[in-house]
Amino acid sequence: MTSAKVMLLGDIGVGKSSLARRFVFDRFESEYKTTIGVDVLTHDVDLGAEADNATLRFVLWDTDGDFGLRIFETVYLAGASAAIIVADVTRPATLVKMASLATGFEEKFPGRPVAAIVNKIDLAPQFAADASLSQFDAVYTSAKTGQGVAEMFLSLGHAIWRRAR
Repeated sequence: MTSAKVMLLGDIGVGKSSLARRFVFDRFESEYKTTIGVDVLTHDVDLGAEADNATLRFVLWDTDGDFGLRIFETVYLAGASAAIIVADVTRPATLVKMASLATGFEEKFPGRPVAAIVNKIDLAPQFAADASLSQFDAVYTSAKTGQGVAEMFLSLGHAIWRRAR
C-alpha cells in the first residue's frame, strides 16, 4: 500500500475539515469546530482497475485557515504529495485566496497534483463558474450533501498514483 500526504489548504470556514470528514467518515457535522494548527486523518482507497487495483492511503493534513500564504514557510508541507485547495462558493474572496494558494503550492512542489475545490455548492446551486478558476480546472463539491467529494478524492488518488509510477 502506498501512502500520500495530502494538504488541505484554504481560508477559514471554507469547509476543509468538513470535506475531510465527509471523505473519511461519510458524514457531515453541522456543528463547526475551528481547526487549530493541523489535524491529521487517514483513509484507504481502492483506486480500481485504472490504477492496477492499487490501494492508496490518504494522509490528510487539515490545516488551520489562519496560515494563509505563510503555510509555505512552515514545516507542515514537508513531504506533501498533493494539495486540495478549498474555496467557498458563497464567499468570492476565498476564490482569490484559493488561486494564490494553488500558485504557491505549484511553485514549491512543481508537478505535484493540486485539486482546486469550490465547496458548499448546496448553498448556491445556480452559480456561474468564476473565470479565474479555469486555469485550475476546479471541482465543485458539497461536504454537506457529499456531492462530488468521493469522486474528487478518487480523481486525486489516480493523479498521485500516476505521478508515483
